[in-house]
Amino acid sequence: MPAGAPCSLFFASVLLLRACAQSFGQTRFICTSVPVDMDMCTSSLPSSGTAEELHTTVLQLRETVLQQRETIMNHKETIRELTTKLGRCESQSLPEAGPSESKTGGGSSRKQPGSSKNTMGDLSRAPAAETLSQLGQTLQSLKTRLENLEQFSRINSSGQTNHLKDILQNKIDDLEKQVLSRVNSLEEGKLNPKNESEERGKIESTLTSLHQRISDLEKGQKDNRPTDKFQLTFPLRTNYMYAKVKKSLPEMYAFSVGMWIKSNASPGVGTPFSYAVPGQANELVLIEWGNNPMEILINDKVAKLPFVINDGKWHHICITWTTRDGVWEAYQDGTQGGHGENLAPYHPIKPQGVLVLGQEQDTLGGGFDATQAFVGELAHFNIWDRKLSPGEIYNLATCSTKAPAGNVIAWSETNIDIYGGATKWTFEACRQLN
Repeated sequence: MPAGAPCSLFFASVLLLRACAQSFGQTRFICTSVPVDMDMCTSSLPSSGTAEELHTTVLQLRETVLQQRETIMNHKETIRELTTKLGRCESQSLPEAGPSESKTGGGSSRKQPGSSKNTMGDLSRAPAAETLSQLGQTLQSLKTRLENLEQFSRINSSGQTNHLKDILQNKIDDLEKQVLSRVNSLEEGKLNPKNESEERGKIESTLTSLHQRISDLEKGQKDNRPTDKFQLTFPLRTNYMYAKVKKSLPEMYAFSVGMWIKSNASPGVGTPFSYAVPGQANELVLIEWGNNPMEILINDKVAKLPFVINDGKWHHICITWTTRDGVWEAYQDGTQGGHGENLAPYHPIKPQGVLVLGQEQDTLGGGFDATQAFVGELAHFNIWDRKLSPGEIYNLATCSTKAPAGNVIAWSETNIDIYGGATKWTFEACRQLN
């Protein structure tokens, strides 16, 4: 071995030790003072066995480095597995995000390819927190309907009605206890997926039964009130809660649409109504989506409306339009707040379509997007095939006895079907003005 080899091996070992110290922080150096003129290669190292010892040291250091590298790789693999498991846990505890693009500037709604839509069946697979929130909203809705039934039972006190009301009230109380028990079990982690699915199935079965029994009880009360004294409530922003008007619209060269509306939803109250025809999903739509102002769409053409209604109070709104020059006017609480022209001029509203309340249609009668759903209460939705005068609109907003009813679509319980948990109960518009 050359004479300089021990010294070279020595410095090599020093460099390896320094690399290990920088990588793992486990090596310590002890500094010893030596004379300036001392030859490190001849004086500081023993002459016998030095090369073999240094070679052994280098091999040991190399083995240590390899072992540490293997340990790091194992740790990285463990971290990767834990990160994957954490991601799965987070995806199960958070609502699914389904980004979609709304119609802006008159374009059609566009959704990401492959994005799925919730249905009533999908509710059983919703995250626990979201499902419990929806159950709480449904319970509150059932309670409100029972309170309305109680008011009717006072007017027409029947032993059978009171008995049914008491039974339903007890059922709701029991259901609330079940939901509370389920919340506690979820927080304590006692429910496994099988038990959780069974528990959710029991609760939803009870809710369905309650809905049916209350609906039957409400049918027995219909004779006690006019068919137009009711409101629709959409408590949640979903893609399955809506109402459908049984009649379609005729071909119209002018129209007026008016309604009472109440909402405090933010951002945007959503879509109070949408009318789709074959080949055109946006034939006639009223929508307030995101931070945009409320808009009226006719054949995908857009006009921005001056309505400010998301204050949690009841408001009467009315929009008129004529195909000649596309002239439109917008009224809030009986007062004109905006007008314009060139909105889909000379395009008649097409017949044989589907009129939906509470959702925006991307396909004929479907294609709902939860982000565009209406959240709030809706009543006295009427459509005329002519332009109403300012006086007629004022009479509608002030509950005048001279107010006309819609000659195309008149607000009546017999004209509307509700789906997905939207609720219906008594409403008197004039009472809101007192």
